[in-house]
Amino acid sequence: MSIKTLPPLIDPFARAITYLRISVTDRCDFRCVYCMSEDMKFLPKKELLTLEELDRMCSAFINLGVEKLRITGGEPLVRRGIMTFFDAMSRHLDSGALKELTLTTNGSQLARFADDLYAAGVRRVNISLDTLDDQKFADITRWGRLPQVIKGIDAAQKAGMRVKINAVALKGFNDVELFDMVEWCNERDMDITFIEVMPMGDIGNEDRLDQYWPLTDLRAQLGERYQITDLAERSGGPARYIRLEETGQKVGLITPMTHNFCESCNRVRLTCTGEIYTCLGQEGWQDLRPALRNNPDHEEPLYEAIRAAIGLKPKGHDFDYSRQEVGGKMSRHMSHTGG
Repeated sequence: MSIKTLPPLIDPFARAITYLRISVTDRCDFRCVYCMSEDMKFLPKKELLTLEELDRMCSAFINLGVEKLRITGGEPLVRRGIMTFFDAMSRHLDSGALKELTLTTNGSQLARFADDLYAAGVRRVNISLDTLDDQKFADITRWGRLPQVIKGIDAAQKAGMRVKINAVALKGFNDVELFDMVEWCNERDMDITFIEVMPMGDIGNEDRLDQYWPLTDLRAQLGERYQITDLAERSGGPARYIRLEETGQKVGLITPMTHNFCESCNRVRLTCTGEIYTCLGQEGWQDLRPALRNNPDHEEPLYEAIRAAIGLKPKGHDFDYSRQEVGGKMSRHMSHTGG
């Protein structure tokens, strides 16, 4: 079958699936307190898809209409040989089938890879950064050091990539830094997106309810200093955007808890072991690895498996912090699904 004749991926609710987020590793060089426990048990490396298998898998999705590919982890840049994969994906940019190749990273390895990523066609990068305080950064990441991340941000901007900061909103932690972070990003010509903490996986002694800072409160605080305009702009992800009129700065808000953003969901997530999760906030998944590995010479079984999984995509998630309990909690860690 010619690639041009392949029908697009449409889920049961008439949403076209054009965005794939793929985790290339569950490993990370940080241990952020809202993401994983300090003594994480990672998958045996033999269970991970090889770089060649990741290429085949992503190429299949692109052939079926995926236009945006985001590489995630864990920390994607700690995977050995990962630039081989980025370089392979660049051919889809060259052909025009893929509109955007990007990644989400903690920034720790960006100083090493920024130039190579740009050469592979990466023009935007999301960097997870929750505080500008050295000690608080060390506390929340457990293993991370802020100067290393700042160095990575410098390298990414110097290479020519547009940087967006992703900050998880955490009550009692970075709520006092709201204006500092917004103003710092504005000074560096970076957008910033705030994310409500989600109930993903066992994080040890940390309490989700203690961490939860609703973005309705965050937005209200911004409104005390800035005139806010709601923007109709969407970037292909779950963020809704506002503009701070005094600076012209764009701020994103991802609100899985206070506002269900599922009605326009165009994305699915693939784990580093070949499991497809069609909803971040549901436990349902399908294993695409057998279709990939049992048919090394033809792709039709993989296409069929992907279509079958998309056919089971739910309407939305059930995250809920109401009634002072964590509703819709997921057993898997965010590092497993890839954010």
